[in-house]
Amino acid sequence: MGRLPPRVFGLARAAVVNVGPHSVAILVYDGVTLLDIAGPAEVFKEANRFGADYRIMLLSPTGADVTSSLGVRLAVDGAVSSKPAFDTLLVAGSDHYPRAHVPADLADAARLPAAAAGRVASICTGAFVLAAAGILDGKRATTHWQVAHELAVRCPTCRVEPDAIYVRDGTTYTSAGVTAGIDLALALVEEDHGPGLTRDVARALVVYMQRAGGQSQFSAPLQGPPPRSPALRRITDVVTANPRADHSLGALAKHLNVSTRQLTRLFHDELSTTPARYVENIRFDLARAMLDQGHSATQAATLAGFPSYESMRRVFARKLSLSPAAYQRRFSTARRAREVGGAHP
Repeated sequence: MGRLPPRVFGLARAAVVNVGPHSVAILVYDGVTLLDIAGPAEVFKEANRFGADYRIMLLSPTGADVTSSLGVRLAVDGAVSSKPAFDTLLVAGSDHYPRAHVPADLADAARLPAAAAGRVASICTGAFVLAAAGILDGKRATTHWQVAHELAVRCPTCRVEPDAIYVRDGTTYTSAGVTAGIDLALALVEEDHGPGLTRDVARALVVYMQRAGGQSQFSAPLQGPPPRSPALRRITDVVTANPRADHSLGALAKHLNVSTRQLTRLFHDELSTTPARYVENIRFDLARAMLDQGHSATQAATLAGFPSYESMRRVFARKLSLSPAAYQRRFSTARRAREVGGAHP
């Protein structure tokens, strides 16, 4: 059997169908991202329409109401410490904590109930709260691709999977940026109630049960550190905005009114690549996204800016040892990867 895609780790075991009530506590705090709360909550609420019995509550570290990143005031159901053990504890994310250290009271608010919860999960940058609480030590995890490197720095014993949509390591779950919380919540519902009910939920919400591909399809133009030079950032913006345009070395140099030699040196010094390879990498990742969305290989080549299907095929063969058609067949259906610690495929 070939290797499974890297986007999801876990949930390989058979689903255990639960029929009793299941408490879901969502830890919120000032500056929390609203979609990190609303997305998973909608999944659990919709699951109740099809026979599940999720009891959803919003809890804050002190029991005080909080204000989201959008300025929306959220009424909470109490303090984390005031409630009994939860079946599932979700920690929502915030833009604050990749940039600043997580306060001790917030880390404690995650650490203490996590010890008794049946399972603990983070949405997007909520992984930084779990990391500060020591919950991710020695485990695999993911977060938004833009801050995955920072999570690895904050939690050096954690193995960060930057391309995964969500990761399971034992009873700890982490998910990528914002809407990936919906993917994770669907996976948790499937674990609790099986694929039939979960499929009904996904259809009702008009989302995929499990989307194809990893985060790289969204982060293609921004992999690695951004260029330091404003001039080079203008060039990368030009390529990203219109990959189908003429991005030959001469055309790119003309955008900045510099010599081709100077432009080549800029790319080498700051991005460790050539202008041509940079353009190729962007087109390659865009073509993968087009294939994931169901476009034909010929359409993907055109939309991604390749001169021809054959030129795209050569790039796929060099990078993946697969043709575009073989890549699309492999990723056209969602497959669950092995559970952490489980058998290799």
